[in-house]
Amino acid sequence: MKKCLKRVMALFMTSSLLLSGCGAAESADDRKQETEGTETVELTVWGEKDNTATLTKMIDSFKEQYKGQADFNITLETQADSGVRDVMLTDVHGGADVFSFPDDQLISLVAGGVLVPVPNAEEVSAENIKESVDAATLNGKLYGYPMTADNGYFMYYNKDYFTEEDVKSLDKMLSVAQAAGKKVAMEFNSGWYLYSFFGNTGLKLSLNEDGVTNACNWNDTSGDIRGVDIEEALKRITSNAGFLSCPNGEIADKMKSGEVIAGISGVWDVMNAKEAWGADYGACKLPAYTCAGREVQMASFTGYKMMGVNAYSKNKDWACKLADWMTNEENQKIRFTERNQGPSNINAAASPDIKKVAAIQAVIDQSKYGTLQRVGNSYWDACKSFADTILSGNTGGLSEQELMDVLVDGITASTVK
Repeated sequence: MKKCLKRVMALFMTSSLLLSGCGAAESADDRKQETEGTETVELTVWGEKDNTATLTKMIDSFKEQYKGQADFNITLETQADSGVRDVMLTDVHGGADVFSFPDDQLISLVAGGVLVPVPNAEEVSAENIKESVDAATLNGKLYGYPMTADNGYFMYYNKDYFTEEDVKSLDKMLSVAQAAGKKVAMEFNSGWYLYSFFGNTGLKLSLNEDGVTNACNWNDTSGDIRGVDIEEALKRITSNAGFLSCPNGEIADKMKSGEVIAGISGVWDVMNAKEAWGADYGACKLPAYTCAGREVQMASFTGYKMMGVNAYSKNKDWACKLADWMTNEENQKIRFTERNQGPSNINAAASPDIKKVAAIQAVIDQSKYGTLQRVGNSYWDACKSFADTILSGNTGGLSEQELMDVLVDGITASTVK
């Protein structure tokens, strides 16, 4: 009996040791996972200065969402979206892990090896409008997380001066402004805005298959509207006392000073327009202008903004999660609520509140007459030089046709030296 009891006790003690050993092993694994799960993840985010408060809120909610999975040290730095390409291509290793940028920079950033393809591309594509997905896609791969669908331009106007009928015609708007001793403003010597006079004339501008050079026939001498017809229209518009060409960044100040009562800009100026004109603030698609004896609806470059992830990020997986989070449905709604930025997310864009914002509706209405911006670098300097010549009134002895030929030669020039 005693021998049997000893055997039972021995078996019990052996089992206890085995069980305690398993428990110790599990505790070690748990401690190891806990240690690994709280590793420090350092990320840098770039965003526009005016979006700082909104982006900070998104970063904080991201930390809360993934709390316990890592210790996050996320730094938000100010970087203008317009300068992201140049900064990144100069020093990609010193660039942010996550950054916002406009779609026209996509080709250069991909060519420079800057961007990580979106890992959950199908999911992201299904959540956003097709145009924004197309704008973030190159060679069949999605490289950006669509964020906004409002990076275009339209007409702001002061309802105290213009009726809804007036703003359908640029000629009428200039007449009203001239009579009031005021101005209709735009950045005329920027290729982004200058395109508005060419885009719906039947003349063509496109990026060649090399992704670097342009094809353009804006100097065409045949057809219903010739290049010189547009040139003549531009001379008439810019010489009108009611017209003002100034940098886009200065239009808001001139609205507030009372000098400008209408101006071509984008959603980034909506708060400035409201501040300047209060209840009289209005926004609509661009007007038509007179060219070759007919009314031509002004065109525009349509644009989209997105978040990208640096291919050289030391924490690419977390950077992708952060970019995805900052562009999800909820955060696109926050952008709209706090910054009046038009969402690319399908569900967010369907909100009835969108229709209440004149600027968002204006960019949507204008997009029907817009084109996705895809041009090579030689386009910009050529357009600026041409526009500056028109503004100065001094062609240097060139005929109207010769001036258009110089413009097209510049636009189609090879950028390879």
